[in-house]
Amino acid sequence: MSNEPRRAGRHFLQIPGPSPVPDRILRAMDMPVIDHRGPEFQKLGRRVLEGVKGIFKTKGNVIIYPASGTGAWEAALVNVLSPGDKVLMYETGHFATLWKNMALKLNVVPEFIATDWRAGVDPDKIEARLKEDKAHEIKAVCVVHNETSTGATSLIGEVRKAIDAAGHPALLLVDTISGLASADYRHDEWGVDVTVSGSQKGLMLPPGISFNAISDKALAASKASKTPKLFWSWEEMLPHNKNGYFPYTPATNLLYGLAEAIDMLNEEGLDNVFARHKRHGEATRRAVAAWGLENLILDERHFSPVLTAVVMPEGHNADTFRKVALDHFDISLGTGLSKVAGKVFRIGHLGDINDLTLVGTLAGVEMTLGIAKVPHKTGGVTAAMQYLAETAKPFPSS
Repeated sequence: MSNEPRRAGRHFLQIPGPSPVPDRILRAMDMPVIDHRGPEFQKLGRRVLEGVKGIFKTKGNVIIYPASGTGAWEAALVNVLSPGDKVLMYETGHFATLWKNMALKLNVVPEFIATDWRAGVDPDKIEARLKEDKAHEIKAVCVVHNETSTGATSLIGEVRKAIDAAGHPALLLVDTISGLASADYRHDEWGVDVTVSGSQKGLMLPPGISFNAISDKALAASKASKTPKLFWSWEEMLPHNKNGYFPYTPATNLLYGLAEAIDMLNEEGLDNVFARHKRHGEATRRAVAAWGLENLILDERHFSPVLTAVVMPEGHNADTFRKVALDHFDISLGTGLSKVAGKVFRIGHLGDINDLTLVGTLAGVEMTLGIAKVPHKTGGVTAAMQYLAETAKPFPSS
């Protein structure tokens, strides 16, 4: 038994993922481990492999890996590329940078469009670079849909249009690890070739499973890939998936949770899920503005419905602030990463949250601003509450 005194009430996990896991999903996962080669598992496998397509808004195959999102990043690259292939990547933040670093280690040659991390992808820059590539040496464009380190959501449909306007055959690979099931995402409609995602954000699951949604064009490209692979191989995976199985041991109990998550998202309705997240993002930004603090993202077209990164005033360390918040109010806020370490804290407003969850979160932040003596104005919570009250709708009765 711990000697530390018990803290009453719930811990506010308001980082931008992993997000809190709803009780309903925890109960769904609380099942005996079953034979992953047996008929009971086959029903579960078919249920999730088919059901998850609707979350990606695709009619094509979605591969499910027992891995983190990093694994799905690697799977996307190794299945469609060969050593020495050139790819165009865009520096929206820390995670775009990590994906670029992975490409280097896989002997892929990334060209990185550098930025100051204060906006999402600029499609015009993608189009201009591809028009210069007359020999079509660039085999893929890799971008992050929702950059978790900064709170920028890029317009993927516009990126697709930019590639098409350039008349370039490059594949479009998109990381929506923190965007899926929180921000509007349309794999088929936006012409994405490989979509990468993970379980621990909008899907409301623990970490441990990740995804590749793949187009026919990507599948065709995989046939020519010369990169060695086995665990990540779509060719190994798809024949087994066709029958509801996997070529190796899957994360069985997490798949029970995934099935429940899919049901919960469909019961709420994806459009309602997206609207809820957009509304909570707007309420958070209104609070930040009322405090007199700065949103890291400057372009309102790229404001994220998933998280808000708040810039600390000069002379105040974000991690010190986060520790005060945790110690006083049992709330976890996201840390700043690499370029913005110590300079920003991140408020997650994703997953299974409602208006009162958000108000409690913002109240914790505002009280901490006072205790930590961070220069600010009061009234951020009031501004958020006013907006939430003005836009609130009664819950529909059955």
